[in-house]
Amino acid sequence: MNLENQTCVVTGSSRGIGRGIATDLGEHGANVVVNYRSSEAEAAAVVEEIRESGGDAIAAQADVAKADEVQAMCDEVNDEFGNVDVLVNNAGITIDKKFDKMTREDWDTVMNVNLGGVFNCTDVFYDDLKRADHGRLINISSVVGQQGNIGQANYATTKSGLFGFTRTLALELAHTGATANCVAPGFVETDMLEEVPERVQEKILRQIPLDRFATVEDIAGIVRFVASEESSYMTGQVLGVNGGMEW
Repeated sequence: MNLENQTCVVTGSSRGIGRGIATDLGEHGANVVVNYRSSEAEAAAVVEEIRESGGDAIAAQADVAKADEVQAMCDEVNDEFGNVDVLVNNAGITIDKKFDKMTREDWDTVMNVNLGGVFNCTDVFYDDLKRADHGRLINISSVVGQQGNIGQANYATTKSGLFGFTRTLALELAHTGATANCVAPGFVETDMLEEVPERVQEKILRQIPLDRFATVEDIAGIVRFVASEESSYMTGQVLGVNGGMEW
């Protein structure tokens, strides 16, 4: 799964799953755009790691919820690397509260980033993906979008919304040869999971047949396959990378 000369944009890739995806793509030859909103130092460290592994990368600041910043990022990327071949819509946020405590602001803020950001980024790179020899749109969802989760009505809604978006874009892109797929990770060993109380982690583990949380590498490897030429006959799919959790 060599990605040499492929330009890949990974939103929200200064840390967590996004960082793992970006470094993995870079290690396999891609030119990687490390998008970040405010974590400039962390993004620079990801760029350095990719370059040390033999890949090429730049850091690109943009709040994905703001269309003007996303357009500026697109212009920067096109100037540096030319057309984009792979877009990984990974950026996302959570504001967790039970629904009876959730405000409209809590709802709208998560919607604007998790779905609005996907629209903004896909919009500016859409023509690039259509023109690419192997255009790949990859949306990062979650098992929470499949199962729901107490206290995450806003987040779960955005993540399940990606399923319909992915399927529709797969149909609309099909005539160009570009594909659109969705990766829905289960619970992954990241800083976010570390903040979950131990008793809750133990409860989650009992629901996972493989009896472990995913590593970032587990998710990055699947994304790399979807980004590669080897996945060219797969489109419109939701890939549940969740250790066997039912949904």
